[in-house]
Amino acid sequence: MYWIYIIIGVGGAAIGAFIGLYFYIQKLKHTRSSVSEIVANAKKEASDIRREACLEAKDEALRIKHRAEDLSRIKLREIRDLEKKLVKREFYLERKMEVAEKKLDDIEIKEDNLKKQKEQLAHKENELQNIIERQTDRLERIAGLSRKEAEEILMENLMEKAKKSISKKVKEIKDIAIAEANRESKKIIISAIQRSAADHTAETTVSVVNLPNDNMKGRIIGREGRNIRHFESLTGVEIIVDDTPEAVVLSGFDPVRREIARVALEKLVLDGRIHPARIEEIVEKAKKEVEESIIQAAEEAIDKVNLPPFQPELMKLIGKLRYRTSYGQNVLNHSIEVAWLSGLMASELGLNGELAKRAGLLHDIGKAIDRNVTGTHASIGAEIGKKYKENKIVINAIASHHEEVEATHPISVLIQAADQISGSRRGARGDTLESYIQRLEKLEEVANSFDGVSKTFAIQAGREVRVIVENEIVDDLGTDSLAEDIADKIQSELNYPGQVKVVVVREHRSVSYAK
Repeated sequence: MYWIYIIIGVGGAAIGAFIGLYFYIQKLKHTRSSVSEIVANAKKEASDIRREACLEAKDEALRIKHRAEDLSRIKLREIRDLEKKLVKREFYLERKMEVAEKKLDDIEIKEDNLKKQKEQLAHKENELQNIIERQTDRLERIAGLSRKEAEEILMENLMEKAKKSISKKVKEIKDIAIAEANRESKKIIISAIQRSAADHTAETTVSVVNLPNDNMKGRIIGREGRNIRHFESLTGVEIIVDDTPEAVVLSGFDPVRREIARVALEKLVLDGRIHPARIEEIVEKAKKEVEESIIQAAEEAIDKVNLPPFQPELMKLIGKLRYRTSYGQNVLNHSIEVAWLSGLMASELGLNGELAKRAGLLHDIGKAIDRNVTGTHASIGAEIGKKYKENKIVINAIASHHEEVEATHPISVLIQAADQISGSRRGARGDTLESYIQRLEKLEEVANSFDGVSKTFAIQAGREVRVIVENEIVDDLGTDSLAEDIADKIQSELNYPGQVKVVVVREHRSVSYAK
C-alpha cells in the first residue's frame, strides 16, 4: 500500500517537474526572441545614427571648404592689391631716386662753382686788406694818431650816437606797444568784468559762539576744567573764555578745525548736556557735517563755473577754501571769480576757456594746506596739481600767478591778471588804517632811495606812485629806466594787493631874454 503512495508521489513530482521545465523552456524562448528583437532595433538605430553623422560631417566639410575658398579668395585679392601698391611705390621711388641723383649732380656743380667763387673772394679780400693797410698807414701819418687811438675815438662817438638813437627808438616802440596793449587789454578786461557780475564783497571769518547765558561758560569749562580740556584735545582748537558777555571765542590756525569746533560747541550748548562722553559724540558728528559741507561747497563752486567734476581728494581741497580767507576775502569765492574772469578773457583771445577756468579755480589751491606744509601757496598748489595729474598749463598757471616762476603760456598771464582784478577791486579785501598808512610810507620810502628823486607821492590808495626827479641829474631817457628800477624794487621788497603804477615826472624849463 505504501509503495503505491510512493509511486504516485514520485509520478506527481515527475509530472510537476516536467510541467515546470516546459514553462521554463517556453519563457527562455520568449526571452531569446525579445533579446533578438532588441539587438535588431539597436543595430537599426546605430545604422541610422551613423548615416546621419556621415551626412552632417559631409555638410560641415562642405561648409569648411566653402569658407576656406572664400578666405583664400579674399587673401588673394589683398595680395594682388598689395602687389599693385608695391609696384606703384617702387615706380615713385625710382622717380624720386632719379630726381635726387639729378639734384645731387646739380649740388656738386654748384659746390664747385662756390669753391671757385670763394677762392676768388679770398684773393680779392687779400687785395682789399692790403689796400686798407696802405690807406691806414697814410691816414696815421696825416692825422698824427695811431690806429688804436683812432679806433677808440671813433668807437666812442659811434657808441654814444647809437645809444641815444636806440634809446629813442626803444622808447617810441615801447610807447606805441604799451598804448595798443592797454587799449586791447582794457576792452577784454572790462568785458570780462561786466560779464562776470561778481556781487560778493569782503568776508571775515570770526569763530565766536554765542551763549544763552553766562552760566553756560561754567558748564563748558566743567569740573576742574575737564570739559574744556577734553574739547580742546579733540578739536585742536583753544576756547577763550573771557569777560565778553554771553560769548566765547575759538582760536586756532586751522580754519577747518575751527569750524568743526564751532559747530560742535553750538550743538553742545543747544543740547545742554556737556560731559566728556557727549563731547566726543558731538565732535564726531560735527566732523561729518563739516566734511559734507566741504564737498557741497566744492560741488557748488564747480557748478558755478561750469566745469566737470574733479578727483574726490581734489574736491575736498577745493571745498576747504570755503573756510580760508586772505586779507578778509573768502578764498573760494575769490577762486570762483578768478575762474570766471580768466575764462571770459581766454574766450575773447581765442584760447581754451575751460582750461583757463580750471586754472583760475585751482590757482589758490595751495592755501587749503599751506598752514601745514612749508613753502609758498603757489609752489604748494603746483605740487598738488602735479600729484593729481593736472594739465601742464594749469600747473604753470598755479605756480606763476605770483611770478615766482616764469609764465610759459598766455593762460598763465590771464590768471595773473584775473587774480589782481579780483583782489584789488573796491571792497574785495579788508585792510586796517594802520597797515594802509604803513604801505603808503614804504612805497614813498622805496622811491626816495634812488638818486635824482626830488619828491614822491603815493596816491590812489597806494595803486600809483608819482616820482618827481631833478632835471639836472636825470634826463628824459633816464626817466624810463628809473621807473622800471623803482617798480622792480617795489615788487621785490613790498607786499601789496593788485599792482602799483610808477610814474616818473621830469620838468625842464628853458629861459631866454630879449634885449
